[in-house]
Amino acid sequence: FLEMSQGYGIELYFDPALENQVLKAWNILARRQISTRLIEIESRPHITLFSTPFTDPLKLENIVKTLASRQEPLAISLSSIGSLANYNNVFFLAPTPSLALLQFHSQLCDAMKKEDIEIGEDYRPDSWIPYCPVAEEVPKSRMAEAFTVLRDLKLPVSGYAMDIGVVEFSPVREHFSFMLGNTVEA
Repeated sequence: FLEMSQGYGIELYFDPALENQVLKAWNILARRQISTRLIEIESRPHITLFSTPFTDPLKLENIVKTLASRQEPLAISLSSIGSLANYNNVFFLAPTPSLALLQFHSQLCDAMKKEDIEIGEDYRPDSWIPYCPVAEEVPKSRMAEAFTVLRDLKLPVSGYAMDIGVVEFSPVREHFSFMLGNTVEA
C-alpha cells in the first residue's frame, strides 16, 4: 500500500471525540495482536484525500491552506466496515460519502491539476474511495476476527473533519496542518 513507501499524503483529521472512537478500534485490534501497523508508523486517525510518491510539499501546503480557509468543518459519519483486498489487507471504517465530502475532494483535485500535480488513479474524483484505516497487514487467518471486532463498534460514529494536513511517510511525520474554516496553522 502507498503508506509502505516514501511519499506524501493529504489527510483529513477528526474532532477529538471521533478520533477517540477510531483509536478505540486501533487499540482493540492491537491488543488482540491482529494489527499494530498504524500505531507503529505513528499514524493518526484520518481519511486520505491524496497520496503521491513524489511532489513538492510546499506546493501542497499552498493548495491545502487555500482550500482549508474556504471550507467549514465537514460532517463525517463513519457508517460501514470495509476491506481492500489488494491493498495490503487494510480494514477500514468508511464515511457515508456525503456530497460535501466528495465536493471538497473534487476541489482539491482541481487545485492540484492547476499546479500540474499528477493525480494517481486511486485519488481521481470518480474512483476515490474515502476511508479511515483501522488495520493494515491483517493476516488472512485473522480477517474474520478483525471483522467481528469491528462489527462490535456501535456504528455509525459521527463527528467532524476539523483539520487537513500534509504528511510524509513512513513513519508518518506531519509537515503542517490547517483548521478548516480558518487560515491559521493548526
